[in-house]
Amino acid sequence: MQGSCFKHLKIMEPIGKSLLRFLESARWKSRLDEIRIRESWEEIMGKTIARYTTHLTFSNGLLVVYTNVAPLKQELKMAQDLVIQNVNQYFRENIVKSIAIK
Repeated sequence: MQGSCFKHLKIMEPIGKSLLRFLESARWKSRLDEIRIRESWEEIMGKTIARYTTHLTFSNGLLVVYTNVAPLKQELKMAQDLVIQNVNQYFRENIVKSIAIK
């Protein structure tokens, strides 16, 4: 009898994987990722960039960064690949596919 209980446990997936599948199917993952990016932005990009970033949005792999500082806007445009890499490395997941600076 005990063997049958353990056999059942082998086919169960980890709770984290189940939760991730649920979030993706409910289309909540993108919203959750946006919140995670906003909350971690200063740690990912540094205090100076975070201070002059006015707003962030994220949806379906597109990160939109808003700033009113023209030189920062230009720097971020030139370093788009690096920003994507930094965010994805921070979360150890390929969340951001593309970026727009506005």
